[in-house]
Amino acid sequence: MSDLLRLPILLTMVRDTISDPKAGAEAILALNLPRAALWLAFALTIVLSMIMGELVMLIVGAPEDGPLTGQTAVVMGLLQGAILFVGVHAITHIGRLFGGTGSFDGALALVTWLQFIFLVLQALQLVTALIVPPMAAIVSLLAILLFFWLLSHFITVLHGFSSVGQVFLMTLLSFIGIIFTLSLVLTILGLGFQTGTPT
Repeated sequence: MSDLLRLPILLTMVRDTISDPKAGAEAILALNLPRAALWLAFALTIVLSMIMGELVMLIVGAPEDGPLTGQTAVVMGLLQGAILFVGVHAITHIGRLFGGTGSFDGALALVTWLQFIFLVLQALQLVTALIVPPMAAIVSLLAILLFFWLLSHFITVLHGFSSVGQVFLMTLLSFIGIIFTLSLVLTILGLGFQTGTPT
């Protein structure tokens, strides 16, 4: 268990998960971490992601217009945590509706691990932005594709499904529905789609 706290071990696991997502998901689930540890890891990855995101924005620059433009890091962190929390429940319950057998703790573990993988990718984006700035956008695009690829495999393993393709389609449709619902909620709360002031 203490080995998981060593960065080289975690980075090796990230590499192995990207090369073989099913085996990576099985390894994470096999750890059978207690829920308290999972929630702590979940919160820690969000905080680290917020810090890394701020560093990326300092280097790359924040967009003048776009969704949630001008919101504080705290607000963004809370929104990110809320989206991931909803995602954990969606993965658990939507999967069960389709005959899956995955648990909430398993979904929490895999979503947290996925978030850590993208924390590593954020660090790669930061390095890329410093060395070859135009490549940062390409890294971001590849990260989006990798997200759906990994998530589809994770859900397949979690719920014992047989077809990654069907899971991918289900995940994409569910993701669109969740984003649409959250956008309505954010608009009602006055947090969504603000634009910058023209100069």
